[in-house]
This record gives sequence, structure tokens and C-alpha cells, in this order.
Amino acid sequence: MNSQSLFQQYVTRRHFFSRCAMGLGGIALASLMGGRHALGAKASGSANPFSPKQSHHPARAKNIIYLFMAGGPSQLELWDYKPKLVDLNGQPIPDSYLKGKRFAFMDTSFKNRSTLLGTRRKFAQHGQSGAWVSELFPHMATIVDDVALLKTCTTNLFNHAPAKLFMNTGSGLFGRPSIGSWVTYGIGSESQDLPGFVVLQSGPRGPRGGAVNWASGFLPTTYQGVPLRSGSEPILNLRTPPEVSSSRQQRTIDAVRDLNMARLVETGDAEISTRIAAYEMAYRMQSSAPELIDISGESKTTLSLYGIEGDQPSFARNCLLARRLVERGVRFVQLYHTNWDSHGGPGETLETDLEKVCRDVDQSSAALVKDLKARGLLDDTLVIWGGEFGRTPMGEVREKTGRNHHIDAFTMWFAGGGTKSGAIIGETDELGFGAAEYRAHVHDIHATILHLLGFDHTKLTFRFQGRDFRLTDVEGDLLTRLLA
Repeated sequence: MNSQSLFQQYVTRRHFFSRCAMGLGGIALASLMGGRHALGAKASGSANPFSPKQSHHPARAKNIIYLFMAGGPSQLELWDYKPKLVDLNGQPIPDSYLKGKRFAFMDTSFKNRSTLLGTRRKFAQHGQSGAWVSELFPHMATIVDDVALLKTCTTNLFNHAPAKLFMNTGSGLFGRPSIGSWVTYGIGSESQDLPGFVVLQSGPRGPRGGAVNWASGFLPTTYQGVPLRSGSEPILNLRTPPEVSSSRQQRTIDAVRDLNMARLVETGDAEISTRIAAYEMAYRMQSSAPELIDISGESKTTLSLYGIEGDQPSFARNCLLARRLVERGVRFVQLYHTNWDSHGGPGETLETDLEKVCRDVDQSSAALVKDLKARGLLDDTLVIWGGEFGRTPMGEVREKTGRNHHIDAFTMWFAGGGTKSGAIIGETDELGFGAAEYRAHVHDIHATILHLLGFDHTKLTFRFQGRDFRLTDVEGDLLTRLLA
């Protein structure tokens, strides 16, 4: 189709709008447009897919900051102190523990019959709760009375990419919506100038699986996570080219919007509404995103609290950006930091590499909780810290000693947003292999997160291919001990 035909089609569709103004299509269009004529005006409830929506019951949390430790942090070096395991270091693990179990690398766990590995890290009790915390987390040890430690988390999948997918979507299958997408689909966002679901990344590489971890699956794509870079250009290609004037840009976007609206009225395709919202959000983010990334207005005290040095991207900088995002009404902020894999190979040793990754996140994770609390934001902001699974009590011998992937017990912590401060929830057996009491499956964790946001997890559904899907599939029980 040549340019003249395209222009004629545009003129015809503009004429269509004026003709159908009083018809059913015109009513639908007027509702979608919300009476707007200037791009960037605040959308009406029906026009903006992120407009705040009614929850099932009163919410304790308004926003979520999810600190995702990609790779599987070793709970036995960090949170779950097991003196008995230290005493039995070097001895074979009893057969009863391994019966019916599967691990990521079968040879090291069965054929070589890995022996028990006690931690070499020193632990001490902290706070009024008396929580045991490793020497690797001196800063997080200072916030134990502000967090709830959940020590008996369990999951289904023992390889990184599927396990990350399961932790984020409740399924190991591609195509399911992430938890951030479910949340923004369910209650929208209070931010008009930034996406409702934002992703920040740090570490030597991205998380295995990549964008599927924050994808919207079968939900409208407007609810997928939007990755932001922490440099001067948060989103590539967002800036207007210097040769394009603001009036020219406005005319172009108006024309694209009108064409999209005409197609939306004709077809009712929800993805077209998503496209319209994406154009409008991109327009507003040309000013809001650079303002977000510019932390020059933060005090030296705040920068020092987080441990931010210079302008280099880091987990610490992303933690500060996460606070700035929730201040601006963003509903769900997810930070990924790698690499927590600890098999014992190059870059994955329990001796030096674990120390490094702990230093990357310790101060800033604690600072985020302290900063939110000092600003009165912690009460309605839920902060989550954890990975996709844990590590075995048995050692794994490679170049150096490490630990294998483990799905039967790992630790996460939660702060604010209606969770119980200073709580130590659940207990593992004397070797740290599995839950001795109060097992907390991923579906239970998801159900509880949604509850804190005001959702009954069984009722937050989306019909797809003839079935009502939900984040928790057909499972999930509320973790009442986690609730304040």
C-alpha cells in the first residue's frame, strides 16, 4: 500500500469517528478516550489499564519490592544455622534423606555419595527475636526485628530457569503471567507516568530464563514488567530524535492513536488498547524516566546509607531506585541480582564468590528497609528477599567444595506490608534438609502475598483457552504466621 492510500485510509477513519459519534461505537470510543484531547492527560478509569481497581478485601500492602537473589542463595551459610550439621561434617548423609529425591546433578549426589558439609561461617543471634544470622550479613543482621524470616520454603523444580519461572509465575511452563503482572492486572497502579511493573537488574549477567520471568503470559501485554536501565537512558529509543520537533511528534502520535482507536472500535481487540496505552506511557516517560534515574537530589546521608559510590550501576543503586519508584506510585518493583550459584566451580565458590555476592546486597537490602521505615513507607510496602531454591546439606566436589540445588528447604524474608516483624517462622530438621514443621510451598507464599494486597487468590483469575487460570494454580494456603 502506497503512502497516498495510507493517507486516504487515515482520512477515512477520521471521518468515521465523526460519523459514529452518537452511535454505539462512538459511545465506546468516548468511554475509552475519557474525553481527552491532549496526550499525557490523566486517563479515565476505563481508558487506563493501570487505573487502581477495587480489591477483594482491605489491603495491608499497597506496593511490593521483590529482591530476587537469582541462583539459589545457600541458606546454610546465611540464615539456617545447623550445629549438628557442623558436627557431622564429612560423614555420609543417611539413606533415608535421599530416598525418592532428585537433584540437579545426579552424579555428585548419588554416584559419588556426597558427604555432609557443615558451614565454616560464624553465626550469632541478633535483635530481640534472637534470629541467627551469618557473619556474611552484618547489615541485614541489624534489621531482623523488622523482618519475618520464613525458613521452610519449598518448591517443585530444581534447575535454575524452570525454578525461577515457577517462583515468578507459579508454573514451570512458559506462557504464564508473572506475579507482578497478576498484581497490576488485579489492582492496577497509582502511577500515571511510569509503568505499574518495573524490573531492575544487576550482577555479572541477567537471570536465567530472562524476560519470561516478568512476562504477562496470556494477560494483556500492558501488564508485563518493563526493564529499566540505571544509566542516563533508562529505556532505549525513548528519547525523541533531535530532528523531530515536539509538534511533529504530537501529530504523529495523535494520528497513530486515532488509527488504533478506529481499529479498536471495529474489532474490540484488547491488545490494541494495550498498544494505545503503551504509546501514551512512552510519551509521558520521556520526562518521568530520566527524572526517576537522576538521584543527584538525594542527600549524602541517604547515598551513604545504601552504600552508593559514584554513578556506576549496582544493586545498591537499584534499591534506591526501588524506593523512588514506590514513592511515585509504581505497584510492583522487582530487582534481580546474580550470581548466587554455589556449586564450587569457577565464580561459584562458597569461600570467595559467596562473600562477594553477599557484599553486593547486604548493606543496600538493609538500607532499603530502614529507609522505607524512616519515611513511613514500610507499613504499606511489602519487601521480599529470596531466590528460586536453596542448597543441599551435602557438599558438591568440583574445583572447590560447593553445594547442589535444593528444593526442600530454603529461607526467604519479608518486611512491612502487613507481615509480622521479628518473626521466625518454621524450622528445618537438624541437618537443614527439609521442613520439620510449617512447610511453606511457593503456592502458599503467592497466596499470602496476594492476600496482603487485598486479594483472595482463588478469585483473582483470567479465562484463557476455556479455563480460569490463577497464580496459585489449584493450590495455595494462607501462611497465617506471616501475618501481623
